[in-house]
Amino acid sequence: MKKRFYILFTFFTLLLLFYPGDSELFQIFAFNRKLFERKETPRALLRNPVPIAQPSPTPFLTAEGIYILDLPSFTPVFAKNEKARFYPASTTKVITALVAYDLYKPEEVITVERVTEDGQVMGLVPGERITIEKLLYGLLVHSGNDAALVLADHYGEEKFVSLMNKKAKDLHMNNSRFKNPAGLDAFNQYTTPYDLALAARELLKNRYLGKIVSTKEIIISDEDFKYFHTLTNVNKLLGEIQGIGGLKTGYTEEAGENLVSLYKRADGHEFVVVVLKSLDRFQDTENIVDWIDKNVRYEEPLSQ
Repeated sequence: MKKRFYILFTFFTLLLLFYPGDSELFQIFAFNRKLFERKETPRALLRNPVPIAQPSPTPFLTAEGIYILDLPSFTPVFAKNEKARFYPASTTKVITALVAYDLYKPEEVITVERVTEDGQVMGLVPGERITIEKLLYGLLVHSGNDAALVLADHYGEEKFVSLMNKKAKDLHMNNSRFKNPAGLDAFNQYTTPYDLALAARELLKNRYLGKIVSTKEIIISDEDFKYFHTLTNVNKLLGEIQGIGGLKTGYTEEAGENLVSLYKRADGHEFVVVVLKSLDRFQDTENIVDWIDKNVRYEEPLSQ
């Protein structure tokens, strides 16, 4: 009798342990093999793939300050003097645009009171009535110093510049200081490649401003259709290099050639490329794009 009991006991014990049943009883008592299997996160659930630059020579670049990063993760893939201070020139207008967007509504109409002829201008005329939206196109597409001045004047230039520096501080641009809305060279005005990447990321979060910086050419008018302005993007790579989606140029004799670019690779990965104090900003950026295509790959992070 005892022998029969032990045989039956052993039989049902083994059945309960290894039977892959779905009943509640079996779920409680059965051997759960999944606990002993290696747990892996499905690839579809993995986030923020890590960009890895291959150990290959970087291209010949003339820029003294460079910062290249994967936009979604803000992971750098190449840097040179990224925290060094440089004159910003018209890359300043990224911050000018962010402040103007905070202050005004795009459809708001303002009257031009004073203009400047220093550097690049869109050709505004005193007394001209024009919308904020069109001034933003003049600012970001044509890099108009007069557009920057009018946007600042409407609020009060000194107060506007104060807001620019507050915006920079809010974005943790800790090595940037702005003295005027156009980016004209001024004592104690500076930025860094890293800080401009922060500013670029903030602008690109704004789809409205992102659309403006990707515009190659546009003709705008004042509210009374007296004055028409043909605006051509200073960034000559826009429309020439596939994947370049704007962002902002800058040049003065002291600053050299500056360029902040958005580059969207064929596989969908997006990069911000900052080059400061370059001898040829467009060639430098074109070389960087080629280097990104050939050398930056992505690895899935290890699951926790």
